[in-house]
Amino acid sequence: MFRRREAVPFTFVAEADRFRSNVTPPPRERASTSQLVGRTLIGLTVAAGFAGALLLGMPSLDTAQSSGHSQQSEASQGR
Repeated sequence: MFRRREAVPFTFVAEADRFRSNVTPPPRERASTSQLVGRTLIGLTVAAGFAGALLLGMPSLDTAQSSGHSQQSEASQGR
């Protein structure tokens, strides 16, 4: 139905939604080969960083005591 118009302090803001341009923007420029290679290398570097952090962090997250070191408190030693 009818859209309620709110008071706008600036006229150009109120008229901005009515303005439609008949000029089409120019087509986007295609990325060059070096840009594509650079983006790919950056993506691979980030992915390798995540994989390396995961591989290096997994042993510290392991809760099983498989290394033969046993931790005992002083209270369990009868002191």
